[in-house]
Amino acid sequence: MDDVAEAAGVAKGTLYLYFRSKREIYLAALRHDVQALNRETASRVQAAPAIEAQVRAFIDARVRYCEENRDFFKIYYSEFGNMFSPSPVPKEFRDMYAQQARMLQGVLEQAARLGQISVARPESTALMIYDMTRGLIAQRMLGWSKAGVDEDVEFLFGMVWKGIAGNALESKNVGRTRRAARSLSDDAGLLYGERAVRK
Repeated sequence: MDDVAEAAGVAKGTLYLYFRSKREIYLAALRHDVQALNRETASRVQAAPAIEAQVRAFIDARVRYCEENRDFFKIYYSEFGNMFSPSPVPKEFRDMYAQQARMLQGVLEQAARLGQISVARPESTALMIYDMTRGLIAQRMLGWSKAGVDEDVEFLFGMVWKGIAGNALESKNVGRTRRAARSLSDDAGLLYGERAVRK
């Protein structure tokens, strides 16, 4: 508390008017950055024009924010990395964790209704994308990835997009193939009929 008071330029007694312990200061700092990360992510996703860009924006916003705020991510990961630790994450932070996944879930549900992607379980899919993004950030923090931010984001996005859009694209291609086949069959039938009439 002495170090915090000195850094803030206030008396230690003043800190205790607002925070009862170092843990409360720690959680206040974490709350501030988690809210900032969530706002940045929501802003980027809402500004994206279509589902493909929205999923990419979700991943990109979170990776870049943590890249620019590495100390925050270390605190964030220590709190959210193990939901079943002896010191459980406060409900407020569990709710903030779920808030972003629910936002992505809504995006996936809308795209699925429009036939743009094929997702049977949007809630689970959103949580998996969320956790894979967090895993990618952890790899970068640990120095396990030597790639640039853009390259890592595109790698993860490509893997995710292939999984959620692949079946929908395949269905569309099958539909187009069937329509083309019917058209050819109809044309062939007309052509055969014309020849039969001529005979």
